[in-house]
Amino acid sequence: MVELQVVLPDESAAMPPERLVELAIAAEELGYGTAWLPDHLLPPGQFGSTYGGVYEPLVTIGYLAARTTRIRFGTSVLVLPMRSPYVVAKQAATLHRLSGERVVLGLGAGWEATEFAAVGSSFEDRGRRTHESLAIIRSLFSGEDRDGVFEPKLRAPLPIMIGGTTGPALRRAARFGDEWQGLGLDATAFATAVSRLRALSADPEQPGAHARSVRVGTRLDWSSGEPDPVVQSAYELAEAGAETIAVSFGDERDTLDRMTRFRALFTAE
Repeated sequence: MVELQVVLPDESAAMPPERLVELAIAAEELGYGTAWLPDHLLPPGQFGSTYGGVYEPLVTIGYLAARTTRIRFGTSVLVLPMRSPYVVAKQAATLHRLSGERVVLGLGAGWEATEFAAVGSSFEDRGRRTHESLAIIRSLFSGEDRDGVFEPKLRAPLPIMIGGTTGPALRRAARFGDEWQGLGLDATAFATAVSRLRALSADPEQPGAHARSVRVGTRLDWSSGEPDPVVQSAYELAEAGAETIAVSFGDERDTLDRMTRFRALFTAE
């Protein structure tokens, strides 16, 4: 059974925050399993289809989780090397406890060099720092205190989702991830990426990889036009093995209608 998910629209500072609440509640009532929020700190251009994420995602999740009861919330994806892994782990564990264990921590290495420079973070070694930070977060989530007391400790697993389709991203997903999310892949490319991920997950040279089965998913964009091509892509991706399909529905003025239509069309078969 494929889990349908939604990427909440968060590209306009002029949008009333209550609108995000309305859309999160609607997604929950429609049966979407997870709502994702994007992340950018200081993008070089206007927020929109490229640089989504006006509201800081972890703070926003706390706001939305208090108004919902079942739907999970995740970051897609938090740019980890711009942040302290200890702070990220503390924030996520706190949100997980306060929300009733409904958080997915989606993490990635980032891709915009200008943004890294703007926040005073090195772009060139972001892969190494992402790897090191993931190891720290994993250890804290497993109950280690690392020379200090880490609380709140997890009462239930807090899934880590790794985003990205590059070789390093797939290796990170195999070693550290509970979930993986591809972006912009057709069914053939998705199947190829999943095959590579499964091979890495079974590789004894990947420490810890064999200990978990990574849940695989993808993101689609429906920002214009009719739903038929998007629904068809979703069917094809499901056939290719996608366990989760997240859809970005474009402008917040269109999201509720499109979210409703997509759900009805996809489940009609």
